[in-house]
Amino acid sequence: MASIRSAILAGHLAPGDPLVERRLAEQLGVSKTPVREALIALAGAGLVTVSPNRGAAVREVSTQDIRDAYEVRLLLEPWAVGRTARLAHAAATGAAHTALGKAKRHLHARDHVPLSLANRAFHRAMYAGCGNPLVVDELDAVADLATLGAVTLIWEQSPSWEAEYAQHAEILAAFDAGEAELASRAMRAHIRASLRRLGA
Repeated sequence: MASIRSAILAGHLAPGDPLVERRLAEQLGVSKTPVREALIALAGAGLVTVSPNRGAAVREVSTQDIRDAYEVRLLLEPWAVGRTARLAHAAATGAAHTALGKAKRHLHARDHVPLSLANRAFHRAMYAGCGNPLVVDELDAVADLATLGAVTLIWEQSPSWEAEYAQHAEILAAFDAGEAELASRAMRAHIRASLRRLGA
């Protein structure tokens, strides 16, 4: 599943591309069974669509899909970030600094996929230590859609990656200082800014 998911998020498998079990199994050097299981899991996560007539394909996301994902993030992620900060997870801090460093290296690259994936890793580091696996699972699912949307929709309409990087640095500074409420507020403002760029 990880290989197929990474290929989708990196744009190697584009929205609408068919996902043929036999072909994917050959490319990955595995049997069709794990590929079938991965496609079912990715359909559950919202990255793949499955229809009786056409089979599986990479999901084609709309502006409304991305807006819905960001609205769920707005409800859950600020709380999760504040909770992670209060629990003072050293692993979260290290992972977030690593992701922010990767994002900085890709800020001015022509290919924005690595930057988007670094941003995805930053956000996950900020919320994954909240202690509530249901919240983490939900955020993981909508964050994948948000990652697709950042490259295919938001950044095409509004090249905002430098502003987003500055916001991430502000969130991490509050997190590092143990200011859980400030980190939570900064994350809420950050997600709201993305919603505004989507016209929400």
